[in-house]
Amino acid sequence: MGASADLTGPVTRVVTDPASPCSVVVPVRDDARELRGLLTCLAVQSVRPREVIVVDNASRDETAALARAAGCTVVREERPGILAASSAGYDAARGEIIVRCDADSRPPRHWLAGHLAAHRDTPGTAGAQAGRHGRLLRPRAVVAVTGPGRFALPEPLGLLASLLYVGGYLIAAGAALGHVPLFGTTMSIRRSWWRSVRADLPLGEEPGGGPDVHDDMLLSFSVRHDERVLLRRSVGVGMSPRALRGGTAARTRWRRAVRTLEIGWSRSTPWERWAARVAAAPADRLAGARARRDHRRDDHPAAGSS
Repeated sequence: MGASADLTGPVTRVVTDPASPCSVVVPVRDDARELRGLLTCLAVQSVRPREVIVVDNASRDETAALARAAGCTVVREERPGILAASSAGYDAARGEIIVRCDADSRPPRHWLAGHLAAHRDTPGTAGAQAGRHGRLLRPRAVVAVTGPGRFALPEPLGLLASLLYVGGYLIAAGAALGHVPLFGTTMSIRRSWWRSVRADLPLGEEPGGGPDVHDDMLLSFSVRHDERVLLRRSVGVGMSPRALRGGTAARTRWRRAVRTLEIGWSRSTPWERWAARVAAAPADRLAGARARRDHRRDDHPAAGSS
């Protein structure tokens, strides 16, 4: 999957817009072949990004040269590991919405538009609502958006493998977290939120660039009980089936999962996370319903007048 990384051939440039609210971050290590295919997809997005930041995680191939040829901003991160690489990209991003994917992600044309719309149009992200006895009810703030991935395999194998792999991750990680987990293949976060939780990540606690973890799931542990992650099909992407490999790759994924849970649960246990979110649920539902009602009233002002 993906075109050759030979730089003697034409490289598709990604046109950016300095007024765009979104930055794209792609952490990469020795994956120029897949990166080239991703950049081709980013070049035809219906919404232009402010910037595309390729984090070169000490690559030894043509990753950095390819990214520069495509007009991307290249951030060199010598510390090994996806946690250090993705964090460096988020730190460098200037857009308020930071959209993250992998080199082997294959986003459709309206992918960026889908992420922006989910952050912009979701009812319940506005201010507080008055509840009973004058108590202030505030709907959970949407701090992140994520979506599904679809393996590039012959059908129906592609659909079945995607449902088992991605669906299994969403269910298992969701149970551990108490909410929808971030999926690094297609996700977006608010830059203001990233700045507020960055100190939670153990970047300097272990040798190198921090612990060997699944960075998306570890970041999910920073979502507070009064915040939420939206799961939207509109931001789904295609992806390489290499995640299905067994052997050493499977053992590495398992080791990272265990280490991620160890760190996350040392901060808050699953039952503590679930209890906090369940306690906030009634207020969240009421505030969200009122926000949606007000949203409809704003769209149709005559309906609320006599």
